[in-house]
Amino acid sequence: MFRLITNIVLVSALIAVTTIVISTPTASYLTPESKQSNRMKIIVGKKTFDAVLFDNPTAGDFKKLLPLTLSMSELNDNEKYADLPKKITINPSHPGQIKAGDLMMYGSTTIVLFYKPLQTSYSYTPLGRIEDISSVAEAVGRGNITVSFKLE
Repeated sequence: MFRLITNIVLVSALIAVTTIVISTPTASYLTPESKQSNRMKIIVGKKTFDAVLFDNPTAGDFKKLLPLTLSMSELNDNEKYADLPKKITINPSHPGQIKAGDLMMYGSTTIVLFYKPLQTSYSYTPLGRIEDISSVAEAVGRGNITVSFKLE
């Protein structure tokens, strides 16, 4: 009888712990409200792109700077970059593969918009991503451009 009661208590405790773990959201969990607040428009000339900012401290700091218009310079025929008006929080890592449409931070002041995919050994902090990249390369063209960032 004692063994049966002990097993019942252990099973009950396991169920309670499992319920708590399963029902507790992780730090990266996005509610519909936070997804909405992370939606952004990136305007290049007459073209507007829908983008999403990631749920991280870097994106949080970046949002505090918006709306923002920057003169972005061309680099390596695959990216545009500009310095932000102030430093923001970063957590750099080596992404290896960068996709067209990636928005990243290089250091704590330089924002980079990639319009072509590439392999890299540099460290970046992920900031966000353009959702539909089909016309990004055409819109940014060659040379320096003016880009505006604003929350939806």
